Amino acid sequence: MTKLSVNINKLATLRNSRGGNAPDLLKSAKDIESFGGQGITIHPRPDERHIRYQDAYDLKNIVSTEFNIEGNPIPKFIEMVLAIKPTQVTLVPDAEDAITSNAGWDTIKNKDFLIDVVDTFKANGIRTSIFVDPVEKMVEGAKEVGTDRIELYTESYAKSFSEGNKESIVPFANAAKVANDLGIGINAGHDLSLDNITFFKEHIPNLLEVSIGHALICESLYLGLENVINMYLHRLQ
Repeated sequence: MTKLSVNINKLATLRNSRGGNAPDLLKSAKDIESFGGQGITIHPRPDERHIRYQDAYDLKNIVSTEFNIEGNPIPKFIEMVLAIKPTQVTLVPDAEDAITSNAGWDTIKNKDFLIDVVDTFKANGIRTSIFVDPVEKMVEGAKEVGTDRIELYTESYAKSFSEGNKESIVPFANAAKVANDLGIGINAGHDLSLDNITFFKEHIPNLLEVSIGHALICESLYLGLENVINMYLHRLQ
């Protein structure tokens, strides 16, 4: 079964919009786990417009499943991850002014930098994952970097799938085959939803984990958080 890690950034965005503590991020993380969520993902950005750096520290002693922290490995981010020692760190090359993640790493161009960062995290017992586009040479580059896993950036799949183009899965399946052949674990995330997750999982062998936030929270507005988490778990079996 593919694990479901719930990204709670959107809950933090809602909380921040009123300046108080509703919804309570720590209680939400506990509830998500009690509903069956198998991990909690956060993606703090330098401007702290949703998840704050303090949230990451506060969640350290709250999350009892897998704790995944995503982000661009700037010095402040690296310092935070080393202090918290989450289950997994996912390296994402997002610009400071990006609304959301919009590209994977060029693992060839950034090889030396990524080797240093990955080595630092792995030396501290933190599983590493690198956000990549479904490009076979980038997966091969990830292997050279020494990462434990890749996270396939799935926006292009989700967009094309919603337009009826199921062939959009092909580059992802090909990238997954390369990763499997190289012995790299496979995660996936970005715009995955109840509508497209089953087809994606069926075509990506050995998919270990998906990280889902925006769609899951939007779906929960209509269907309820506990119900939606269990709907994902059913699709990921």
